[in-house]
Amino acid sequence: MTNEQFESQKQYEARMSIIRALLRQGLITQSEYDKIDTKFFSKYKTIFGSLYR
Repeated sequence: MTNEQFESQKQYEARMSIIRALLRQGLITQSEYDKIDTKFFSKYKTIFGSLYR
């Protein structure tokens, strides 16, 4: 894993942590969560994100 890939993965995980909290609190729906996850997955070109999806 390159440093760039690591930083991208870190950004993805940080943002998705916030999004998961919003989902747990009922502030967003599962459908909204899925859309956000798809966008972030594409934006950050994460390596390990597919394991969590």
